[in-house]
Amino acid sequence: MELLSQANALKGEMIAIRRHLHQYPELSGREYETGKYICQKLDEYGIPYACGIADTGIVAIIRGGLDDGHAVALRADIDALPLQETTGLPFSSCHDGVAHSCGHDGHIAIALGAARMLYDRRETLRGTVKIFFQPAEETTGGAQRMILAGCMENPKVEHVLGLHMDASLPCGEASFKHGKMMAASDEFTITLTGKGCHGAHPERGCDAILMAAAIINSLQSVVSRNVSPVNSAVVTVGMIHAGTAGNVIAQTAELTGIIRCLDPQTRTFLAERLARIVEHTASALGGNGELILHPSYSALINDDRITDTMISAASSILGPNRVHQMSYPDMGTEDFSFFAEQCPSCYWHLGCGNPAKGIVYDIHNPAFTLDEDCLPLGAAIQTAGVLKLFGA
Repeated sequence: MELLSQANALKGEMIAIRRHLHQYPELSGREYETGKYICQKLDEYGIPYACGIADTGIVAIIRGGLDDGHAVALRADIDALPLQETTGLPFSSCHDGVAHSCGHDGHIAIALGAARMLYDRRETLRGTVKIFFQPAEETTGGAQRMILAGCMENPKVEHVLGLHMDASLPCGEASFKHGKMMAASDEFTITLTGKGCHGAHPERGCDAILMAAAIINSLQSVVSRNVSPVNSAVVTVGMIHAGTAGNVIAQTAELTGIIRCLDPQTRTFLAERLARIVEHTASALGGNGELILHPSYSALINDDRITDTMISAASSILGPNRVHQMSYPDMGTEDFSFFAEQCPSCYWHLGCGNPAKGIVYDIHNPAFTLDEDCLPLGAAIQTAGVLKLFGA
């Protein structure tokens, strides 16, 4: 329990960090003051770092005294959400319309706590530890940009560990998922072109709204008839814009939606299937249709061996009865997936809920907050995971 004792000794520091960041949140790509504060803490701890990675990202570097060439990374996302906080906390957001309603302030505090614990052990570490303070998780996929900027190199990172707050889990518990954990996401736009005319003479035109209706109906068959019932997928049309007047046959229509799935093969299939449906349905009705895909995050697939290592680490801190395995993947998205594509990695959920304290709201809710007792637990588990991966 040495790790937990050390983490608990740092609890006050982690809470202060979390509250400062919570009070001064910054949106994706604008995490300038957040980055300065993180660097200030790293300077205070004596931990080397590089800043300006993918604009506002930071990579702290702890080189072990027994370094044998291995490298492991911890990841903490640092951006906030465009929400108006309603928690009423004394350290509520000072920035109107911006809030850490996803727990990233806690992620940073945990990463800094783990960094300090690992730095104190640097003489006996059998490798290098990098801590990625990553921007823009909520929007543009800062993980991918940090990778392109070289964060995984020199030395080459072999495993990345990431966590996320989960208010549906009580503080003091954690959950893990082997293999497929979170979905890939692609946005799409469908443009339809027909021929406008007077609504009283439909035979003289080509109705883009009719094309849209037929395509929407056909898209509902993709998951139910083209994807295995045991392989989850989602196709959603969330917006449709068409028509200018009730007595006019619409010449154009635009549909916008999302695709979610859990593996690369299904992702490729769905994109191809939707494109065919759009093109051929529009053609059959006398018009033209095009699907424009806007790729987003990849599916997050945990490595089984690294996940087992992290389950062992969490069990050593929390006790095995408080460590759970998720029954099903989450159809939400997470750009940690880009790290998991690069090397065997593990992403897990840290319980931060506490109904007795009124901490019951899910992430992305304006009333979301976390039980700060989870902060030392997260730091101890991440540190234990690194040490186990180094063979300690």
